[in-house]
Amino acid sequence: MNLLSDLGFLQSAFLAGLLASIGCGVMGSYVVVKRIGYMAGGIAHSVLGGMGAALFFGFAPLGGALAAALLAALLIGLIRLRWQAQEDTLIGAVWAIGMSVGVLFIARTPGYSADLMSYLFGNILLVSGAQLWQTLTLDLLVIGLVTAFYRQFLAISFDEEFARLRGVPVTFFYLLFLCLVALSVVLLVQVVGLILVIALLTLPAAIATHHVQTLGRMMVLASLLGMAFTSAGIALSWQWDLPSGPVIILVAGVAYLASATGARWLRQRRAEAATR
Repeated sequence: MNLLSDLGFLQSAFLAGLLASIGCGVMGSYVVVKRIGYMAGGIAHSVLGGMGAALFFGFAPLGGALAAALLAALLIGLIRLRWQAQEDTLIGAVWAIGMSVGVLFIARTPGYSADLMSYLFGNILLVSGAQLWQTLTLDLLVIGLVTAFYRQFLAISFDEEFARLRGVPVTFFYLLFLCLVALSVVLLVQVVGLILVIALLTLPAAIATHHVQTLGRMMVLASLLGMAFTSAGIALSWQWDLPSGPVIILVAGVAYLASATGARWLRQRRAEAATR
């Protein structure tokens, strides 16, 4: 604990991990339940275009990431609603275009930007006080909207046709849902970087599905797991002098494999006991 009190940037890193885990545990549960990891990946990788453009025009990369994520979420949502037959191909095109635009803007930006590299590969140890406030604001926005429209999001997550028959404006809430996923992606970009963001968005929620049955409990458990993974990853990366983003994902990945193996073993034991 003395180390934390002496090194303020470590305090900020742990706090950033805790804050990011809250919103991402909530939205990651929806992503896993609705099985839209590929769509979330398309949103995440489109963010590079916004970062590159923001850097080129002299703005903060995080602001460009937020704008690009929301634009990609709306575009991918409309693609999914109107062109389902070509959904995978069109989302892949949005994914590739976003990445390509970002690379081109970066190539035309004079000099080398270590700041942008930290967004690509993650460097939670460099998180600033302003970024902590931004993360808290996005967290509150995500939690507030999910709380206000919990029933509508629940309905479209499990059965869109039934929700439509009940009078839920599915298109509006589906697009709003994807925008909240986009906000969650931006939350995680500064923690583990753009390359690994989908892993931390989905792995805690995937583990939670092995142990709880309701969506609300899944959100709580996924958030707590995300906090544990980010904290453990930061501690281990600091101790071993390794990049924090990959270590966080490695911790989450090992935990997921252990949880999946344990859950399968328990199911087999229960099935054997039932046949006796």
